[in-house]
Amino acid sequence: MRLGDLPLPDTAACSHALEVTTTYSSPALVNHCLRAYVWAAAFGEARGIAFDAELLFVAAMLHDLSLVEEFDNHTVPFEVAGGHVAWVFAAGAGWPADRRRRLAEVIERHMWAEVDPAGDPDGFLLCTATGVDISGRHADELPAGFRAEVLAQYPRLTLTEEFLRCFQDQANRKPDSSAAAAMRNGLPARMARNPLEQP
Repeated sequence: MRLGDLPLPDTAACSHALEVTTTYSSPALVNHCLRAYVWAAAFGEARGIAFDAELLFVAAMLHDLSLVEEFDNHTVPFEVAGGHVAWVFAAGAGWPADRRRRLAEVIERHMWAEVDPAGDPDGFLLCTATGVDISGRHADELPAGFRAEVLAQYPRLTLTEEFLRCFQDQANRKPDSSAAAAMRNGLPARMARNPLEQP
C-alpha cells in the first residue's frame, strides 16, 4: 500500500472543505484531518469497504471544525456542532438534503465507540481513522512503511498538545460531552502511547 494509491478526491466541494479547514484550523489540525481521510481510505481499500470518497473527504476535513473558536458551541458537544456546521457547508455546496444529513451523521458518529460498517461504511471509516490518528487504535493494521510515508507527507507537528488542550476545554465547559468522557477515560495516556507519536 502506498500513499499515491489513495489520491485525494478532486471535486469543488472537497477543495472548498480543505480551504475552510486550512483557513480556520492550525497546521497540526489540518494535517490531522488529511491523515484522517488517508487512514479511512486505506482501511476501506484494505477491507473491501465501498465508500463515498467525496463525502468521506469533506467529513474528514470538517469533523473537528467546532473545536476552533470561531465554530465552538458552548453547550453542544463539538461533534454535534460540527455536524450542523457541515450541514450548512453542504447546503452552500448545493448538496441535496439527504446528502447533507449523511455528512452530519458521519461527523457526529466519529466520536462513537463503534460504528457498524454494514449500516454506515463512511461513518465506520471516519471513526476508525480518527481512532488511529488520535490514540493509535488499529494503527498496527496499517503497514509500517505506509504509516511512515503518510506521516512524512502530513506530519503530526503539535497535534497532541493542541488536541488535549481543546478536549480539556470542552470537558471543562461540557462535562457530559464525549470529549469530557474521553478525558476521564485516559485520553492523554492513550495519546502518549500512540505509536504514530513515536520517533
